[in-house]
Amino acid sequence: MLKDNLIMLRKLNGYSQEQIAEKIGISRQAYAKWERGLTIPDIEKAALIAKEYGITIDSLMRTETVDGIGTLPPAPQGKHIWGTVTIGDRGQIVIPKSARDEFDLKGGDRLVVASDEVGIALFPVNYFEDIMQQFMGMLSEKP
Repeated sequence: MLKDNLIMLRKLNGYSQEQIAEKIGISRQAYAKWERGLTIPDIEKAALIAKEYGITIDSLMRTETVDGIGTLPPAPQGKHIWGTVTIGDRGQIVIPKSARDEFDLKGGDRLVVASDEVGIALFPVNYFEDIMQQFMGMLSEKP
């Protein structure tokens, strides 16, 4: 719900109610009513809040829950947490449908698996090949 998102975003960004209220041009008391769910911001104020936190108005209004993780704060624009997967006995994973739809992934598509010390990322092979070709082109250019 909106009130939960307002609280999470404010705390994640280290703002007091007074500070965020000042940034969007309202009183602390008005903002506190939003966090308690007594009132809701008008569309202009919601847009200012979303802009301050780098999210969309849509994500400000929705509460995201992910199985096995719980309630999540709204993600920055263009960032997603698609859910959790379980690795099968032979190392298979099933990518959540919403992620497959977003990236137009179908059975048989090839992905590159990359990682760092924190986690794993998947990239479509054609994207990875394009990046590598650009990189190799930069290396072959004369100084």
